Amino acid sequence: MLLRLAYLTVTNLFAALRLLPMSDRDKDAEILALRHQLTVLERQLGAVRVRFAPEDRALLAALLVPLSRQALRRLRLLVRPDTLLRWHRDLIKRRHARTCRPKKPGRPPTVRSIRTLILRLVRENPSWGYRRVHGELANLGIEIAASTVWEILTCEGIDPAPDRAATTWTDFLRSQANALLACDFIEAITLTGRRQYILAVIEHATRRVRIFGTTAHPTAAWVTQAARNLAMDLADTKASVAYLIRDREAKYPDLFDEILSNAGIQVVLTGVRIPRMNAHMERWVQTCRHELLDRTLIWNERHLRYALRQFKLHYNLHRPHQAIHQAAPLRAAPEPLPRAQISHLDVRRRDRLGGILNEYRHVA
Repeated sequence: MLLRLAYLTVTNLFAALRLLPMSDRDKDAEILALRHQLTVLERQLGAVRVRFAPEDRALLAALLVPLSRQALRRLRLLVRPDTLLRWHRDLIKRRHARTCRPKKPGRPPTVRSIRTLILRLVRENPSWGYRRVHGELANLGIEIAASTVWEILTCEGIDPAPDRAATTWTDFLRSQANALLACDFIEAITLTGRRQYILAVIEHATRRVRIFGTTAHPTAAWVTQAARNLAMDLADTKASVAYLIRDREAKYPDLFDEILSNAGIQVVLTGVRIPRMNAHMERWVQTCRHELLDRTLIWNERHLRYALRQFKLHYNLHRPHQAIHQAAPLRAAPEPLPRAQISHLDVRRRDRLGGILNEYRHVA
């Protein structure tokens, strides 16, 4: 026992001599570090291996790193000096990452009011795809990408393109000449089982549609009068039309082509069973059936004329078109709204034909 006491006395004497050249700050750092190690050991009594929490590592690194490597080796630590220096490097790295964190990449998130409006449009119009919703937003002056509309609908579990046919018109006419018209007959069935024929004409450049009435018997006299009405309407609007595309339907008499020829319009016949030669008109027929005729119970000829008149007003004055940059045939696309107004959207709905056709406008 006396030998052990003498050994401890000599070692502590040399330890006291080592403390003489040290500054008071270094001594205080060592004392605080040793006390904290004792606290860690007391907290983990009975543990097989001592584990330092992240806050323990940060405190020891902040206290002891200013000391020299030799001082760290002489100090009685539970970890190696290299481990302590690594803790300090990790602490500096995390602090640098917090202060110099880069800005979040990518586009800013979509305004909540726009997202709510998109979901409202889809809920009130189940047959609309993302392109149709994008066109309605452009009609309201809301500038947003079509891909963003697709992403919002996909995130909500909504099909962005519902009721789409497997085959589409992939080869539209390349030319968008102002002097090009197209016409076609459309068949509709009333509730009494009576067949009605609709004659419609569309302008290739503006997508404006003219409907020249309906009849159960498209006689030569009726079709000829429709040609006269078309020629007078074009003369009143001062439209410079040079060609009219139609199919080889037997309902068109020779006098139909003659009247248009006298008005300076040359009739061009499509090929046999080649609907793509009259693709613009065929696409409008599909739209008319999809948005009106397939969703309406037609009572009689008078009811059909009223429904077509309402659809023509909706189509020419409100419905946006991709080919003319989301403008309507008789209405230019509005200017984008300022960002302050987008944050507080107040959009009202106007329905036609009892909600079959919906139009959206800002509250004045």
